Amino acid sequence: MKIGIVCYPTFGGSGVVATELGNALAHKGHQVHFISYDMPVRFDSFSPNLFYHEVQVSDYPLFDYQPYELVLSSKLVDVAKHEKLDLLHVHYAIPHASAAYMAKQILASQGIKIPYITTLHGTDITLVGKDASFEPVITFAINQSDAVTSVSESLKQDTYKFFNVKRDIEVIPNFVDIDLYSKAKNALTKFNYNTGDRKVLLHISNFRPVKRVEDVVRIFDKVRKEIPAKLLLVGDGPERSKIEALCRELGTCEEIQFLGKLKATEQALAMADLFILPSETESFGLSALEAMAASVPVISTNTGGLPEVNVHGVSGYLSNVGDVDDMAKNAISILKDKKKHDSFRKNALKRAKDFELSKILPLYENLYERVINK
Repeated sequence: MKIGIVCYPTFGGSGVVATELGNALAHKGHQVHFISYDMPVRFDSFSPNLFYHEVQVSDYPLFDYQPYELVLSSKLVDVAKHEKLDLLHVHYAIPHASAAYMAKQILASQGIKIPYITTLHGTDITLVGKDASFEPVITFAINQSDAVTSVSESLKQDTYKFFNVKRDIEVIPNFVDIDLYSKAKNALTKFNYNTGDRKVLLHISNFRPVKRVEDVVRIFDKVRKEIPAKLLLVGDGPERSKIEALCRELGTCEEIQFLGKLKATEQALAMADLFILPSETESFGLSALEAMAASVPVISTNTGGLPEVNVHGVSGYLSNVGDVDDMAKNAISILKDKKKHDSFRKNALKRAKDFELSKILPLYENLYERVINK
């Protein structure tokens, strides 16, 4: 198949999943064309079946805000026509679904049939999509899609709740390449970061308010008073200054290290003893799944799709949003007991294998075949 994938090229979950999906499809022999304004961060540049098409937005003085959706639509038309694509798969509804609809109509006027699939990832529905200024367009574009998927049952139900969607939504969960994390574990030890015998707590996110990274710091502060520990923070974003101010207030800065925006997050996970994800909401919790693939137990909230990934009392623990005391208590209970910690590590990996890439990829391939042959 010849597949066009539209995604954001950034470190966010939707871009990561879209890119890893494209890489996997290319490795299986499909021809995959990425269409975005920049090279996706996990793009496999050395695969002969992968192609990248940049969407260039001109700096025209008439526009205060450049019309990316229109330029994207034109690029989709160009790539679909000249590369003879079989379908488009757009990740994140805004503005990719509406751009795909416009491209589909333009191509239809030229006698070219091109279906498109929309995959919903989270904040395109639960946060941005609820904005009244977006709702009519997003509802229309979702309903006009030839197929719609969501990454969790929770997100599927949120979509029906917030939008007047009349069509079926198929849940295809996010996935993980288990081999990638096992190789990283063998290649790197936590002593690379001078952690010594201290337990390593890890958090990965884009440091937006919804991730509640300040809660991570407060949980760590309680844990370190019971157990020698170090906190590694991977990512960056608008909450960075608040986090730094809080660690100064708590006197924890010497025990916290900011690693920045790592592409190879599996290397950081190889050093971790526990993963902390206290988000306000998560449509799925990809970073939690990646932690589990590295045999790292997860302390998380019980919101959104997280209970569909992290099994309470098995692969980690779930707590209410903002309940820092309970999350710290659960973290300490795992880290203090080696036998318990080892059991949670084993369970975390076993749970992650339910989302192994080899199990999820065929679900997308089958969906593509069904849509193309409609």
